[in-house]
Amino acid sequence: MDFTIKTYRTLLNSLQSNGFSFQTLEQFSDCPKERVVILRHDVDSWPVNALQMAKIEHDNGICSTYYFRKHWQSYNESIIKQIVDLGHEIGYHYEDLANAKGNFDLAFRNFQQNLEFFHKFYPVRTISMHGRPLSKWDSRDLWKKFDYKSLGIICEPYLDIDYSKVLYLTDTGGCWDGEKFSLRDNVKNHFDFEIHSTFDLIDHIQKELLPEQIILNIHPARWNDNVIKWIIRKYILTLPKRKVKQILKLIREKQ
Repeated sequence: MDFTIKTYRTLLNSLQSNGFSFQTLEQFSDCPKERVVILRHDVDSWPVNALQMAKIEHDNGICSTYYFRKHWQSYNESIIKQIVDLGHEIGYHYEDLANAKGNFDLAFRNFQQNLEFFHKFYPVRTISMHGRPLSKWDSRDLWKKFDYKSLGIICEPYLDIDYSKVLYLTDTGGCWDGEKFSLRDNVKNHFDFEIHSTFDLIDHIQKELLPEQIILNIHPARWNDNVIKWIIRKYILTLPKRKVKQILKLIREKQ
């Protein structure tokens, strides 16, 4: 089965054995390495899965970035503290404009309050938008009026990374080519790889087909060795949501 913890271990081992180093978003923004993978984790839900991944990465000498929402499904203070103690970066997975239903001033005030909350655990310097596909509001639009860099933020990966040089892959939709139905978790990328499964990704790594700099956006909630959780995630949560996203994308493209 794909998207299991066992498969994730294999993916990490493949990257390491093929000469890739690892950086957090913060480290990459400050001083990018030439042959590097940035592991970015959007913790939308099931934070216990994030802790499991954080421990695996730590055991392999890897530091990565974990973005938490200010939502009961996402953040768990004990888990956040443990992930920080393992040497990983913490960032804010914001959705404030969607939550404020387009009220920019309210959204910015809430953003500042939520950012301050996460500062309790880590000196947050990077942030990442949470897509909220059912909302008509894209929270990245908040930065058309306000400047996150005035708050000490150095990177929003959707806005500050040069994707003409950096390959972006996300497991949105339970596959690695989910940009075809993803509403917001996508970037303008000129790379053209046929990578659907994690096994396809590992094959490309081993054949040295990928560019030197890669961002992998990995949602920990999708990765489970527990068969029941795996089935729930794929057949009850992921596939129906994928269909809804496809319909919404078609509607919005016609508007």
